[in-house]
Amino acid sequence: MKFYISTTGIKKVTISNTGSGKGSSAAANRRFSNRACLPAVVLLAIFLPFLFVRIALLVLESATFCPSLAECIGSRVFGGSDLSAKLRDELTRALVEASQGEDGGRIENSLASFNQLVEDMTSNGHDIKAFAFKTKAMLLKMERKVQSAKQRESIYWHLASHGVPKSVHCLCLILAEEYAVNAMARSRLPPPESVSRLADSSFHHVVLLTDNVLAASVVISSTVQSAANPEKLVFHIVTDKKTYTPMHAWFAINSIESAVVEVKGLHQYDWSQEVNVGVKEMLEIHRLIWGHYYNNLKEENFEFDGEHKRKLEALSPSCLSLMNHLRIYIPELFPDLDKIVFLDDDVVVQRDLSSLWELDLNGKVVGAVVDSWCGSNCCPGRKLKDYLNFSNPLISSNFNYDNCAWLYGMNIFDLKAWRRSNITKAYHRWLKFNLNSGLGLWHPGALPPALMAFKGHVHPIDSSWHISGLGCRAVEVSRERLEVAAVVHFSGPAKPWLEIGFPQVRSLWSSHVNISNKFIRKCSIKG
Repeated sequence: MKFYISTTGIKKVTISNTGSGKGSSAAANRRFSNRACLPAVVLLAIFLPFLFVRIALLVLESATFCPSLAECIGSRVFGGSDLSAKLRDELTRALVEASQGEDGGRIENSLASFNQLVEDMTSNGHDIKAFAFKTKAMLLKMERKVQSAKQRESIYWHLASHGVPKSVHCLCLILAEEYAVNAMARSRLPPPESVSRLADSSFHHVVLLTDNVLAASVVISSTVQSAANPEKLVFHIVTDKKTYTPMHAWFAINSIESAVVEVKGLHQYDWSQEVNVGVKEMLEIHRLIWGHYYNNLKEENFEFDGEHKRKLEALSPSCLSLMNHLRIYIPELFPDLDKIVFLDDDVVVQRDLSSLWELDLNGKVVGAVVDSWCGSNCCPGRKLKDYLNFSNPLISSNFNYDNCAWLYGMNIFDLKAWRRSNITKAYHRWLKFNLNSGLGLWHPGALPPALMAFKGHVHPIDSSWHISGLGCRAVEVSRERLEVAAVVHFSGPAKPWLEIGFPQVRSLWSSHVNISNKFIRKCSIKG
């Protein structure tokens, strides 16, 4: 035998046998090319792993139904598609049975994670029915955990809205100290030369009822910056006795050259006995309403739904705030004024408001946003059914549950028309109706009884004047819409000065915080 190897490389090997005849000589000249073998090797390398994985899957999938491995593979390879349908039907029956079965103690003793479920199924060899029941118990346990977390989150959110930030409290303390030691902080507001403007109807009078110095500074700053004629603005701030000194000190030291600011404490008013009794009675009934809802909420099995969320929101501190409830006494607070714009302390003014004082209210008492920018079938805030209890015939016979509630927080009031009406008396009458009806006619707050007392006295204004709800969780207004609104209102628990305020809209408010002010810096208030 001889081997011949070509000089060009091992591409061809010729094997010859010298001891053979012609027949054997032809066989000796057979040649094998590695090029012909390569495609076959590649195909085998691709096909064999796929075949192995496929057989493994068939065995695993059919193990429940096949008595032996050979039958499983044979049935699946040779038209055994019935097994897939059987497996699907069996799993469906098991899931239906699990959904209709009793939970018993399965939920408490259920597995905590998917990995534990896989380990339990593989180690104990459970059937499909056991798998369905274990999966159901695990999912129900997870649902309970999610529900519990949502409940706690909602309650914590409610509690966070009650707090006064350390920085805001600090500002009041150092301003009160400044009032005591600095004569400028005690200077008269407004200065003597501007006192005549306080009752002059040719000026634009803006009213704030607040005990928040930082919030009041933002409202006034934004209003002045947005005004076409800021020299015509006269601001009337009414606050409580404890906040009077820091509020006075702030505006005395940080005077606004173009506008006039008056700061007055409730202790400086000399009201009649009738008004004093009315205010005391009003506050007492509102406290009873708040306590009634609070006790009901404690006794109920709290669930995370819209009804309980509204009850938590209704139990906010503003529901017991004297400054909020005194809105109904604005004519008594300002007996010398005829027309005013009322602003809440959680608003930011972005547009000139001067045309509001020229607005014809057609004999109505209050101008407010009623119709919404979102169309005819939605409301700018909420509907009456969200505030009033329409299961009581006294409510259902006097109001339409599907009507929109007008927005409180940026309103134009005709005080002359208010004094001619019986709105304040109607407000007190509804309070007494609620007291005699078991305190269940409406949710706690200043707005529900005002919605009833002002019925028939509201003049709708364009929705671009006032956009509210920026302190609620779902802010559905586009950024473009917010930027063109005259007033944006952070109504809701997430006030912009709180840590729970929404970052995406907080800049609308914080841009008006004077971070260069020494008191702001000292209390680490960030814009």
